[in-house]
Amino acid sequence: MSSVLNLQGNHACALAAIAAGCRFYAGYPITPSSEVAERMSLELPAVDGIFIQMEDEIASMGAVIGASLGGAKTMTATSGPGFSLKQEHLGYAAATEVPCVIINVMRGGPSTGMPTRPAQGDVMQARWGTHGDHPIIVLTPWSVEEVYEQTMRAFDLSEALRIPVVVLIDEVIGHLVESVDMARFKAVKPVERKWADSKKQGFQPYAITEDFVPPMPRPGDGYRTHTTGLTHAESGFPTQDPETGQRVISRLLDKLEHHNKLVESVEQTDCEDAEVVIVAFGITARAAQSAIALLQKAGIKAGLFRPITLWPFPDQSYASATRNARLVLVPEMNAGQLIVEIERYQKDGTSVVGLNRYDGEAIAPQQIVNKVKEVLQNA
Repeated sequence: MSSVLNLQGNHACALAAIAAGCRFYAGYPITPSSEVAERMSLELPAVDGIFIQMEDEIASMGAVIGASLGGAKTMTATSGPGFSLKQEHLGYAAATEVPCVIINVMRGGPSTGMPTRPAQGDVMQARWGTHGDHPIIVLTPWSVEEVYEQTMRAFDLSEALRIPVVVLIDEVIGHLVESVDMARFKAVKPVERKWADSKKQGFQPYAITEDFVPPMPRPGDGYRTHTTGLTHAESGFPTQDPETGQRVISRLLDKLEHHNKLVESVEQTDCEDAEVVIVAFGITARAAQSAIALLQKAGIKAGLFRPITLWPFPDQSYASATRNARLVLVPEMNAGQLIVEIERYQKDGTSVVGLNRYDGEAIAPQQIVNKVKEVLQNA
């Protein structure tokens, strides 16, 4: 029997969540992510999991956090306005270090926008949508197979580091149907949470550990804990002491830096001696890949830098990939968001140019080719 399945991106996401050990899903239907919920409603009962449709996206995120605190691997999926509604609870999960996975199948905006059309307008919201300084990981797959792979990875990162992980999928990838070789993932063992197993007397639920990830108390094991969205000391209880506040927030942020090798994931194509490097993710990166082939045929040395982990942005890998470039092109299906981050890290002498489309259509390879040639001719 063949191990290859034809899967829609949203269905691949649901199947990957089940394989990663997800046993609780709470959500509310919203285009173009609804197929994730539909598939989870079918798959979870078969593995003794729980699916619940909540009254709205705010309640959905709250239920996901509660179930995770109860010991389950949890996920929710949404889009557009629903992602906005999740932000306050997403910040709570970041502050209290509750593992959870949030799928955002992006659509056009702002407001209700274009529910059935593709966009990549949630780049900055995924990083800074909630208030305050907070850690977050954002992954951006570009194929159905990578949706499966990165959804599994999202659970592994979330559980290992006690951090919410967002998977950004543009509508095209979410509804695309492609072949996925499931044999690739058969031997993959899901990462499990680091549970507390030390003495219960004097237990510190947010202790500063060597790896910056405090062990999590399992409900029913007898640990005395306190969970609050207020800035809290290692004891879990609120504090307004400046030194303590600085220390605990720094640990949250340093956790990502300490585990950078685990978190970062990029793909580089022909960047070594490229005079033009295209930086893109999702379906736009696939257009860029085709554009690079066309540019190379035209005698232009072009390469692709694709951040699979979009946040934290892989700045050192980016610097290495663009060290010989005289032009960096950033095509994205928004008015210009990722380009702002690129400009922060770009060395002098290299032009950074955007190519933006936000009319509900994907960027085509020829648009990228034309833009590169135009910029080079006018340089």
